Amino acid sequence: MRKRTKAREIVLQFLYQQDIRKDDWLSNIADFELLKEVEDDVAPFAIALMKGTLENISTLDDLIAKSAQNWQIKRMSAVDRNVLRLAAYELIHESDIPIKVSINEAINLAKKYGDEESGKFVNGILDKIKRDIDDGQIKTKS
Repeated sequence: MRKRTKAREIVLQFLYQQDIRKDDWLSNIADFELLKEVEDDVAPFAIALMKGTLENISTLDDLIAKSAQNWQIKRMSAVDRNVLRLAAYELIHESDIPIKVSINEAINLAKKYGDEESGKFVNGILDKIKRDIDDGQIKTKS
């Protein structure tokens, strides 16, 4: 498995845990067991994604809710919601990662950890976000 793919899996598991537990995420990053089990060059990328996603979670949730017509974010499955948060963060804040890569990685995470419709669901919402980025309706950190 590629290092960044592994990092994204770890981030998804952390986001899912934080979504369920709703406790102090910042102190939990250092204690997150999966980070202790990976290669040294995987952890910094995973930690950056964790912090970035959680620091921007309100904005990301608003963006996802706007892009997911007829879906409230709280009604999405926890897996789908957190895959979307991670991917939306990457699309907007990680300019060194090609948009196609972020979307494909998110779809694969959704297929692996979600239900049979998760991949299509995530793809549809991320495609809408991508179109809004392309149209200049969403500003990215370049």
